[in-house]
Amino acid sequence: MTKGLLKKLLEQTRESRAHFTLIDPDKTTPEEAGKLARFAAEAGTDAILVGGSIGVYEPVLSDTVKSIKESSGLPVILFPGNLNGLTPEADAVLFMSMLNSDDPYYISGVQMQAAPIVLRLGLEPLPTAYIIVGYGGAAGYVGRARPIPYEKPELAAAYALAAAMMGMRLIYLEAGSGAPKPVPPEAVSLARKLVERSGLEARIIVGGGVRRPETARTIAKAGAHILVTGNLVEENPLVLPEVVKAFKSP
Repeated sequence: MTKGLLKKLLEQTRESRAHFTLIDPDKTTPEEAGKLARFAAEAGTDAILVGGSIGVYEPVLSDTVKSIKESSGLPVILFPGNLNGLTPEADAVLFMSMLNSDDPYYISGVQMQAAPIVLRLGLEPLPTAYIIVGYGGAAGYVGRARPIPYEKPELAAAYALAAAMMGMRLIYLEAGSGAPKPVPPEAVSLARKLVERSGLEARIIVGGGVRRPETARTIAKAGAHILVTGNLVEENPLVLPEVVKAFKSP
């Protein structure tokens, strides 16, 4: 397994940006996931996220992760929607708290249940604040989130600052899978400014609704450290190399 992934990620994103490709095991077979991961690796993605809000189960999850690792050689980070999203075959897990959920289960309850399992599985936990913005998609619905309105970037930024002050190293602003538009650049920019002003080290991840290189570039200029794309690699994979390049270019 890859160890020290968080340390490597923090170091990489001090001077540059990173891209993650999200693969949902409910939407792809293990064989398809392997092919997508190999293509994503060739496109310049830095890691593969594996997970989904519904339909994730064993042994498909483990088989999917194995296929991805064998095909791509990239680190695999679990993106769990619940306890069923864990497998020892991965390298790490986004150990997330959905900060703007109305249900304590998704803020700290499931994390309490998952912690001993993550330890026993030998997964590296990546402390992550998960913040639902705007559309929210299935993640927002299942997680009973109170999505932050697109036109209220200051709320997203305040959550981001709170996350950094609580010691979370990754702050994931999520518009949701298939979102009609991404997280507003204003929210990304203000979130980064507040976190940096605090003097705390945390990285801003943005996901959902990014389908074009121009959008990826806008998110990069706004200050995102990491971009996640999921639906894109399933629906229009040929655009992925352009999106990755646009986001990671200086």
